Formats: sequence, C-alpha cells, structure tokens
Amino acid sequence: MRSGNVACWSLSVLVACSVPALADPIADFYRARQLNIIVGSASGGDYDMWARLIGRYFVKHIPGSPEVIIQNMPGAGGIRATNFTYNVAPRDGSIVAMTSRNAPFKALAGDKMVRFDPTKLNWIGSPEVTNRVCIVSDASPVKNVKDLFTKELILAGSGQGSALSTIPPMLNRLLGTKMKLIEGYKSATDAKLAIDRGEVHGLCQSYTQVSRAYADGLVSGKIKVLFRMEEASISGVDAPSIYDFTTDEKQRQVLSLFSVGVVLGRPLYAPPDVPVDRVAALRRAYAEALNDPNLKSDAEKQGLTVTHTSGEEIERIVSNLMKTPADIRELAGDLGE
Repeated sequence: MRSGNVACWSLSVLVACSVPALADPIADFYRARQLNIIVGSASGGDYDMWARLIGRYFVKHIPGSPEVIIQNMPGAGGIRATNFTYNVAPRDGSIVAMTSRNAPFKALAGDKMVRFDPTKLNWIGSPEVTNRVCIVSDASPVKNVKDLFTKELILAGSGQGSALSTIPPMLNRLLGTKMKLIEGYKSATDAKLAIDRGEVHGLCQSYTQVSRAYADGLVSGKIKVLFRMEEASISGVDAPSIYDFTTDEKQRQVLSLFSVGVVLGRPLYAPPDVPVDRVAALRRAYAEALNDPNLKSDAEKQGLTVTHTSGEEIERIVSNLMKTPADIRELAGDLGE
C-alpha cells in the first residue's frame, strides 16, 4: 500500500515535470516593454496629476509589471494628443492616453481639428467625477450670473477643447452671455497667475482644481464661484446652476450633452484595434489600482477623490452620446465652432 502511494506520487511528479508551464501571453508582452501614458496637457494640471498617480500603481497590477513613462503632449485642449493616440500610436497596448474629457463632445460637434472616432477608442476607465464651475475675482465687474447678460467678463483660456476655453463661448452662443475669452495661457497654473495679475477676471474649470488652487481666495472672498455647470449641487458651495438661466428645453439638452464630460472624468483609453485580451487586462489592472488603499491614500494627500468609472461604462456613455438626435447635434455643432 505504502509503495503504491510512492509510485503514484513519483508518477505524478514525472507527469507534471514533463508538461511545460502554461505561458501568460499578457505578462510576456508587457514584461519586455514600457507602458507609455500620453497626457494631453502640460505638467502640473489635474490630468497630469492623475496620470502620474495612477501610473505608479497601474503597472503593478498589469501582468509583467512594465515600467511606466509619462509623456506630456499639450495642444488644442487635448485634441492633439487624442489625434496622435488614434492615428499614430502603436495599436498593441503599449501606449494609453489620458486627455480631455471633452474630446467626444468635440467630435460630436464636428470640430475641424478632430481626427478620431471616440466610439473606436478602447476606453480603460476614469478615476474621478467632478463638477465644473466658473469663478471670478473680487475685481470682476460681474458679481452674479445676471450680470453676465449685461456686462463683459474677461476669462482665461488654455486651448480649444479644454474646459477653460470651451465653456465661455458655448454659453455666449447658447444663452447670450457676454464672456470674453483671452487665449494663450498654456495651463491652468498660468491662468491663475493671470487672475492674480489682474489680466483676466476669472476662469471656468473643474471644482476639484479650483478648490485646491484657490483655497485661500475662496476663504478670504477674493475668489468667488459664480455658477456651476451641472445641475447637481456641490457640497459647501453656495452658487447657482447655469441650468437656472435656461429659457427652453433645447438649451437644457445641450447643457446635458456637454455635461457628459463630467461623468467621463479623466478618461484613460487605448488606441483602436488593440487585442481584446490586452484591453481586458488593462481594464482589470486599472480597476485593481484604483482600489489600492495606498493609491487612495496618496490621492487624498493631493486633494483628489477616487471615483472609478469602468471602461465598459464609458464605452456605453460615448456610444449613446454619438447617437444624439440631429437637431441637438446641429446646435451642439454650431456651439463647437
């Protein structure tokens, strides 16, 4: 009986040793490569902060644990980087990008600079959902939203496609406000300096970045949130929604269309045609990274709050966005010019 067990054990070892270990094609691919994360803005902004934070943990959960390289590619409010990722970057999963959440909206609006189809991108996920607001300094002649219809408000812009440069002209055309956009600021940080110097009266930006960059000004009253772009209230912020100043249902529909970007957050995506198994591996690794307690702790230290939106959910949202009815699409297209 005993010798039989030994014989069986020996036979099982021989069989196991004779079968080669199962290969892991995902690990084999990434072990030999770096993962490049393209950021569609200059260093120091929210997208750059998120990309660098996520990059440190993301690769730990990707089979093969590749090294990560962050590459900033600012221009046209993220459209330049999206065009590059869609048309030039290798379609093998070695390059992903985090660029403007407004990119799908700009594609819908028929922006002439857009060279991509957002429904063909492989969406990996997003780490954040945040409202957008427009703020003014105490030197601004505009003290409330009603003033926007009778007084000129000078705001800083940072390139077509960015929130700073998209919101003011959209509201001018949609609602008849009188906001004047001064372009040429390379980043939100430069725009803040312009406010401090009195070159502009304010800007439109995510509340996450506003609450961090203008914390002292918001407390002292030197900076005021004039209005929020979404209907949802913001904890601790006493400012009206721009929806309160619409006059018809189509205006509300366009604002809702534009607000899709809030749900998209800071979207990470891969180019089209990346092998399905690699896309699945990237999505899985991304979700695991965002659930990492150390990442959440690091995010909190930087004033960031993790709110995971899956790649599948973003894919569904973008697909529905691109099916927008023709009349609303036409109006959105006019606003995008």
